Amino acid sequence: MGHAVAVDLGATHTRVAIIGEDGNIGRRREAPTPAKESDPSRFIGFLSGLIEDITAGRTDEPLSGIGLSVAGPVDITRGMLVNPPNMACRDIPLTTLLSGIFHCPVRMINDCHAGVLGEMYYGKGQGKQDVVYVTISTGIGGGVVSGGTLLLGRKGNAAEIGHFHVDSTYDLSCSCGHTGHWEGYTSGHYLPWFFAEWCRYHAKPHWGPDTAEEIFASARQGDDDVLRFVRDVARISARGISDVIVAYDPAIIILDGAVIRSNADLLLPSLIGFVDRFLPLPEIVLSDLRGDAPLLGAAVIAGGYETRYGDLG
Repeated sequence: MGHAVAVDLGATHTRVAIIGEDGNIGRRREAPTPAKESDPSRFIGFLSGLIEDITAGRTDEPLSGIGLSVAGPVDITRGMLVNPPNMACRDIPLTTLLSGIFHCPVRMINDCHAGVLGEMYYGKGQGKQDVVYVTISTGIGGGVVSGGTLLLGRKGNAAEIGHFHVDSTYDLSCSCGHTGHWEGYTSGHYLPWFFAEWCRYHAKPHWGPDTAEEIFASARQGDDDVLRFVRDVARISARGISDVIVAYDPAIIILDGAVIRSNADLLLPSLIGFVDRFLPLPEIVLSDLRGDAPLLGAAVIAGGYETRYGDLG
């Protein structure tokens, strides 16, 4: 059968791994994504270099397939990365170009759809029929399995929950150019901007910080203003989770992404407390796949688009 390679192309980092059918991750590599690179040939060169590195020396068996988990928007009907808000590249036919280089099938889905597949096969979604995967990282996105079927949408962009409207008080701009969207507030990319605007709105001194990590570090050191801000972060995220619940009525919501995984102690109890109770509250849990759910989902489709949660091709 040969071996398959999984690629998780994120806005901040790109990971490549050889993954067995049992979900065990073998050789893997990670590198910063050249998010400011707009030249398609250089971007493809970056990806192919990582894949070549991970497969070097494996002359005993051919490369059977490559699965791509890609930060959207995407067009899975053409295997194309379309217009990602956190990257400079545009309209790159990833599957065509990579299959031409490696002479094997290359399949692609949105990273959060890959994430929910990873959870359904190997994580906390196993045995469940109605699952939402939410990542709060550089950006915010979602993947939905409803009634045992992965929701894709027309071209593979269903459940772009980061663009749910969650606020009119601060009315902040999102990466897509519109205002009030979840991603424009509590994603890792926009948290420092939200903090600056929060300080201005509440007439608080804005001494920094410059990164999401610094914001949460200040909260842990007991800064009262930052603690109040973090509570507002939880409230805004709860607005997004409330919308997820009424939109999809899941049995479980699995949270992932560096922002929520690293700061669950500060965010999760307040977030759950702020969530609306119009519908029964589902389980709201952290992923236990250590950030590898999209990579594992990419491995699932490397062998073919026909999955136990629908034919994605």
